[in-house]
Amino acid sequence: MMMRMMTMAERPRTFSPVCAPTALPRQSGRVAIVTGGTRGMGFETARRLAHLGMHVIIAGNEPEEGAAAVRTIRQEDAEGRGNVCRQSRTMEFVFLDLTSLKSVRHFVQVFKARGLPLHVLVNNAGTMLVPELQTEDGFEFHFCLNYLGHFLLTNLLLDDLQRSGRPGRCSRVVNMSSATHYAGVIHMDDLNRRACYSSHGAYAQSKLALVLFTYQLQERLSAGGFSVTASAVDPGMVDTALYDNLWSLAQALKRPVAKVLFRTPAEGASVSIFAAAASEMEGVGGVYLYNGQKTQSARLSYDSELQAQLWTKSCQLCGLQQA
Repeated sequence: MMMRMMTMAERPRTFSPVCAPTALPRQSGRVAIVTGGTRGMGFETARRLAHLGMHVIIAGNEPEEGAAAVRTIRQEDAEGRGNVCRQSRTMEFVFLDLTSLKSVRHFVQVFKARGLPLHVLVNNAGTMLVPELQTEDGFEFHFCLNYLGHFLLTNLLLDDLQRSGRPGRCSRVVNMSSATHYAGVIHMDDLNRRACYSSHGAYAQSKLALVLFTYQLQERLSAGGFSVTASAVDPGMVDTALYDNLWSLAQALKRPVAKVLFRTPAEGASVSIFAAAASEMEGVGGVYLYNGQKTQSARLSYDSELQAQLWTKSCQLCGLQQA
């Protein structure tokens, strides 16, 4: 039965419980890539997946932070904080700048050369409310970092995901969206928002693009009979570095509020971990998750024509051949 779409005002954001703890199955022998895994929710996601036994590759553009993240998780393993940690596999950092399509292609080339399988791809990296900036390829910063870089990364890794998945043990793509996508509008003729720039509008567009991408990706995977699922997740309001771009007064006002109302990075990561590893999500794709529950995303996100148009345009922008 179709769920009624909730407006942003109707959706509980801060006082609703986080994704309920669930017993997650061991992930031994599986390989995951987590973008933006050096801090915040990405780090917590990488940490938990590693503790479940996965070989986790943290992909990010801060080598020092990446090395520190790897050391922290390895140290936890060495200290044996619980039976799960003692059994975890390898953790590593590999450089990836999602604002550079060249860097994305190089990262994929390096990964493929190693001959590893790929069972989980968590597209977590993101930015929010930055002033108007263009990437080296000429794209609006939010659009490229939050969406287009992940679109290219996912498409270049699809064959690895498809080879690694099997019936009853699917590979999974997890896209980190946001409730802000409900306010998003896709300007297909001005995706770089050069006509009228708004940092909030650019951020909302990028998060809506991720949901549209998720649904179109799942449709294509299902049509091809591949054992790969794609889901979009909403972590709620989380106290992370995303808010560092707020102006100074807003920063000062946000700090005491965040301590009371915002979720911690670990709490925010619970939904991406659930999507990446929970038995309940086996074979389940094309969904938008909030608090571990399937939730109706923005009405616009279900527009199949818009999904296809964005896919075609994104392929053109990335220089990908249409499948």
